[in-house]
Amino acid sequence: MDMTGAQWRKSTRSGGNGGNCVEVADNLPGVVLVRDTKDRDGGTLSFSPASWRGFVELAKRAA
Repeated sequence: MDMTGAQWRKSTRSGGNGGNCVEVADNLPGVVLVRDTKDRDGGTLSFSPASWRGFVELAKRAA
Protein backbone atom coordinates (compact mmCIF):
# COMPACT_ATOMS: atom_id res chain seq x y z
CA MET A 1 0.00 0.00 0.00
CA ASP A 2 1.29 3.42 -0.92
CA MET A 3 1.29 5.55 2.22
CA THR A 4 2.83 8.57 0.52
CA GLY A 5 0.94 11.62 1.67
CA ALA A 6 -0.36 10.05 4.89
CA GLN A 7 -0.75 12.76 7.51
CA TRP A 8 -0.22 11.11 10.88
CA ARG A 9 -1.73 12.46 14.10
CA LYS A 10 -2.24 11.24 17.63
CA SER A 11 -4.83 12.08 20.23
CA THR A 12 -4.53 15.36 22.07
CA ARG A 13 -5.09 13.26 25.21
CA SER A 14 -1.90 11.28 24.63
CA GLY A 15 0.36 13.87 26.25
CA GLY A 16 3.88 14.72 25.22
CA ASN A 17 5.88 12.13 27.13
CA GLY A 18 5.62 9.24 24.65
CA GLY A 19 3.92 6.38 26.39
CA ASN A 20 1.45 3.99 24.84
CA CYS A 21 0.14 5.89 21.84
CA VAL A 22 -1.04 5.16 18.35
CA GLU A 23 -1.05 7.46 15.36
CA VAL A 24 -3.86 7.62 12.83
CA ALA A 25 -3.82 8.81 9.23
CA ASP A 26 -7.33 9.34 7.89
CA ASN A 27 -6.60 11.68 5.00
CA LEU A 28 -6.12 9.05 2.29
CA PRO A 29 -9.12 8.02 0.17
CA GLY A 30 -10.92 4.87 1.32
CA VAL A 31 -8.57 3.86 4.12
CA VAL A 32 -7.64 4.71 7.72
CA LEU A 33 -4.11 3.76 8.78
CA VAL A 34 -2.99 3.10 12.37
CA ARG A 35 0.54 2.57 13.74
CA ASP A 36 2.37 2.43 17.07
CA THR A 37 4.33 5.58 17.93
CA LYS A 38 7.08 3.50 19.58
CA ASP A 39 7.68 1.47 16.42
CA ARG A 40 6.60 3.51 13.41
CA ASP A 41 8.34 1.16 10.99
CA GLY A 42 6.99 -1.97 12.69
CA GLY A 43 3.81 -2.26 10.67
CA THR A 44 0.59 -0.46 9.92
CA LEU A 45 -2.99 -1.58 10.35
CA SER A 46 -5.48 -0.50 7.70
CA PHE A 47 -9.22 -0.12 8.18
CA SER A 48 -12.05 0.90 5.93
CA PRO A 49 -13.48 4.22 7.13
CA ALA A 50 -16.71 2.48 8.23
CA SER A 51 -14.79 -0.16 10.22
CA TRP A 52 -12.67 2.53 11.88
CA ARG A 53 -15.77 4.51 12.91
CA GLY A 54 -17.25 1.34 14.40
CA PHE A 55 -14.05 0.58 16.31
CA VAL A 56 -13.89 4.11 17.73
CA GLU A 57 -17.55 3.99 18.80
CA LEU A 58 -17.03 0.68 20.62
CA ALA A 59 -13.87 2.01 22.31
CA LYS A 60 -15.77 5.07 23.53
CA ARG A 61 -18.51 2.90 25.03
CA ALA A 62 -15.98 0.70 26.81
CA ALA A 63 -14.11 3.66 28.32
